[in-house]
Amino acid sequence: MKQACTRRTARGFSLVEVLVAVAIVAVALAAGSRAGGALLNNAQRLSDVTQAQWCAENRLINMRLAKLFPDVGESNAECTQLGHSYRLIQNVRASFNPNFRIVELAVTTADLTPLVQLAVIMPRY
Repeated sequence: MKQACTRRTARGFSLVEVLVAVAIVAVALAAGSRAGGALLNNAQRLSDVTQAQWCAENRLINMRLAKLFPDVGESNAECTQLGHSYRLIQNVRASFNPNFRIVELAVTTADLTPLVQLAVIMPRY
């Protein structure tokens, strides 16, 4: 009786293959984490800019509703939108026509990071 020589082949992955797969997964997770962080930062920036835009537009609308012809000069004010505080810097300049003024509004965060700048021409009412 002859014994059959059977060779058993190993099944599974070698250590090198497992390490390569782990490295690929680690790189993919790191890239995904970085992309997610960038999306989160962009969403926060968009929220801040939108709220700053509301501050500037509210200031201009209040001036128009009060039929206020602003005096030439610079002034500062605080604005709060959705619990966040912003600094509003208003600069009024004379124009060539004495019936109009150029109003420039800059909205910054509390630490003076610029967010929005608006410039409009206000008529005399």
